[in-house]
Formats: sequence, structure tokens, C-alpha cells
Amino acid sequence: MRRLGSLISLALSASLVVAFTYWYGGLQARTPASQPTTVATASVEQTTAPEPGRKILYYRNPMGAPDTSLVPKKDPMGMDYIPVYEDEKDEPGTVRISLDKVQRIGVRTEKAESRSIVQQVRAVGRVEHDETLLTVVALRTDGYIEELFVDKTGQHVKKGDPLFRLYSSQIQLAQSDLIVAMRADGRRIGPEADKALEGAMLRLRNLGIPQSRIDEVRKTNTNPRTIDWPSPATGDIIEKKVINGQRVMAGDELYRIVDHSHVWVIADVAEADIGSIKVGTPVTVTLRADPTHPVQGAVTFIYPELKPETRTVPVRVELPNPDQRLRTSMYADVVFQAGGEEGAVTAVPDDAVIDSGTRQVVLVAKGDGRFEPRAVKLGRRGEGYVEIADGLKPGEDVVTSANFLIDAESNLKAALQTFSQQETQP
Repeated sequence: MRRLGSLISLALSASLVVAFTYWYGGLQARTPASQPTTVATASVEQTTAPEPGRKILYYRNPMGAPDTSLVPKKDPMGMDYIPVYEDEKDEPGTVRISLDKVQRIGVRTEKAESRSIVQQVRAVGRVEHDETLLTVVALRTDGYIEELFVDKTGQHVKKGDPLFRLYSSQIQLAQSDLIVAMRADGRRIGPEADKALEGAMLRLRNLGIPQSRIDEVRKTNTNPRTIDWPSPATGDIIEKKVINGQRVMAGDELYRIVDHSHVWVIADVAEADIGSIKVGTPVTVTLRADPTHPVQGAVTFIYPELKPETRTVPVRVELPNPDQRLRTSMYADVVFQAGGEEGAVTAVPDDAVIDSGTRQVVLVAKGDGRFEPRAVKLGRRGEGYVEIADGLKPGEDVVTSANFLIDAESNLKAALQTFSQQETQP
């Protein structure tokens, strides 16, 4: 029974093979063998017809696969192979894109031009006293404070206002010498009289006595017991080290007076940014206490030492302060407009640069859909532009949009050329 079943199965299989062969042969007889090929070729030739006046070298895969063809063809997805023309081969390193494709992918260009690159450097600053407007009140003689007129820290004084009333025996003696010299001057004739009078007045000046007191003694011919000590400057009392009735010694510091009509802002600039900061660099200072009223200034001094704990360099900005808005120890946001004083350089928009991390490239538009990838050396950046230190000249057009698509096309072309060269080598 088993042998009979096997014979029946074998007979059925043979019958099916014969039937399939007969059907396939009839189909081939009804359909000409060249018809599919002719249709496909016609379709390819219709969609990939060469441009007038240009010779096609070969066709490349539209999806970027490393295969080429000497005749028009389609890939497995039904897409036409792209022709590569002879004039493209004559320009190594240049990629050509059809003008309609350039329009479709939104290619935009902009000329490289000479411009000043202004780089904004930000730092945190603080308001400090203008050291040139700081005055110390100290005596050159011993004495006693008999009455204190300015007795509060922070009190504002004007130049010439009395600070305290002082008694000093040394001043008394010097005034007596002046009176004696004046009396003797009336009896002497010649240079000796003038020398004695000048010497007496010089002793008073050496003690810090103002000229107004010397004139008073000469006019009244009297020796006042005390003197109301005048303020040497206009400003605010930031330190007071004297009290009423105190004995003071020569050299003791009694007051510190600061004129706040002009202040300093000390900004801590990062080590990496200090190279772009110069004396005269424009600065915008915005107080955190008053962010709606920025103040304009300029760098007046760059300190010679770096702070190792913060890796910053102090930079000084001097600002007028007529309304006293800038108060010492206030924090401020400082923005340096660096680089503008260095003159114009060749620059392109930031978007024009393709940066791989190790290599920077711009695409130069050569016209008629031709683009040349060109390596460049970058410089400073600012306001949406970047300096081109080498590799580009002013006036050349660079691609600012869709440049990554063109760069991919360029890399694909280079890969295909390499592949073609390898195929032609024996």
C-alpha cells in the first residue's frame, strides 16, 4: 500500500510540472521578450535626457549607494539614476545642483564682507570708591579736640566746612613767632626782614594751617587760642575716628572723606575672555538695584594680576555719579563691547559655517548651481557673524541656508568619485 501511494504522488507531481511548463511557454509566445526592456528603457531615457550641450559621463545611484551605470537605469525603488556630467568632473571639489533643486531646498546666499566684529563679554562687577577722590584728615601736630562739628559717619561735608575745634600749643607758638616777625619787620630794612617773615609763615604752613588763618593773624595781629579745622574736600564721611574731647597725636587719622560724584566699577572678567578686552573698550553697566537705567562707560584700566581662586582678572570702569544712584558695594552686570576698536575684518554669518569640531567649512556659491566646499580658519564671533581669518575673500557668496544638504551632496559626490576610480583601476 505504501509503494502504491508513493507512485501516485510522483505521478501527480510530474503532471503539475508539465502543466506549468506548457502554461509558461504559451505566455512567452504571446508576449515579446524585448517589450519590458523597451518600456523601461524608454521611461528612463525620457526622465534622464541629457541637458543640451552637456555630455554625461555616467549615472549614479539616487539614494547614495556606491554603484554607477554607463546607461540610464532605475534603482529597486523605481527612482532614476542621476546623471554626472563631464563639466562637473573638470571642477574637482565642486558640487553641481540643478537650479530647480536649489530653489526647492531653499538655498540662500550672502556675500562675505568687511565689518567690525563686536563680541559681547559679560562679567559681574561691584561699585567701589574712586581712590583718586579719597581724602584722609590727619594732623601734623599734637592737640585736643574741644568741640566736634562733624560727628556722624556718612555725613556730607563741603570743602572748607569746619570739622572740629582744635587747641594745639605748637600752633600757638608758631602764631606767636609770626606776630614777632611782623613786629620786627617794621624795624628791619632789607632782605633779612623778609626772610624772617617768610620763615614764620612757612612754619605755620608746615603744620597744615590754612592760608586763611595765616592771613587772619597778620591782619588782626592776634594769636587765637583755638582753630576750627576746615574740611579739605567735598564728600561723604566714610570713617570717623575721633570723639569730642579726645587728645590727638600728630599723624593720627581722624576722618576719611570720599567724593561720590564719580565712582569705579570693578568687573571680574574670565581668564578666557580677557584677551579681547582693551583700555577704551565700550561698556554697559546695569545695576541690579536699578536694571531699567543702564550706564555707558569705557574700560580705563586692566589690573596686572589674575585672581587664582576665581581665574578672573579685575577690570576697572570709571563712571560719573551725579545723582548718587551708584552706591558702593552694589552689584552690577557689566557687558563689554569687545573688538569694535580693532577695525573691519572679513566676516560671514554664523549660519554659513559648517563646523565638524575639527574642521570648519563654508560653501562658496560659484553660480549656475555650482558650490565649492572650502575650509576656513575662524576668528572672533559677535552679533551673529564670525570672522574668517583665512580661506575667504570679501565679495564671495557663501551659502547661509540648506548648506548641510549641499555639504551632504558634496560628500556623496566625493565618495562616488573615489568608488569610480577604484572600479577603473586594473
